[in-house]
Amino acid sequence: VQLAESGGGSVQAGGSLRLSCVASGNACRRVCMGWFRQAPGKEREGVATINSAGSKYYADSVRGRFTISRDDDKNTLYLQMNSLKPEDTAQYYCASSDVVCLGTPSLRGAGMRYWGKGTLVTISS
Repeated sequence: VQLAESGGGSVQAGGSLRLSCVASGNACRRVCMGWFRQAPGKEREGVATINSAGSKYYADSVRGRFTISRDDDKNTLYLQMNSLKPEDTAQYYCASSDVVCLGTPSLRGAGMRYWGKGTLVTISS
């Protein structure tokens, strides 16, 4: 599986961005997909994950502001980010797994075997 993120950029606080992740390869290895981020000097954290059946899981820090979705016909994962804050600044990564997302463990990266190279999101105050 190859994953390619796009859509990052620089916006002011309160603004919006939409990230995309185009996937190639065996769909069976994309049962669970997710977005993760890593800010400079910090550990990677899970943002949101979604199963092929549609169930979604969000980190508390983004719930209500971010929306994860997927279009399997287009082999694309999305992350709509609204009401952005400076603390959302990070490199955002797309990941996929061949096992079902199981809530919080998926947000810790459990089962994620395939990773993209990331796209940078910078939010200014």
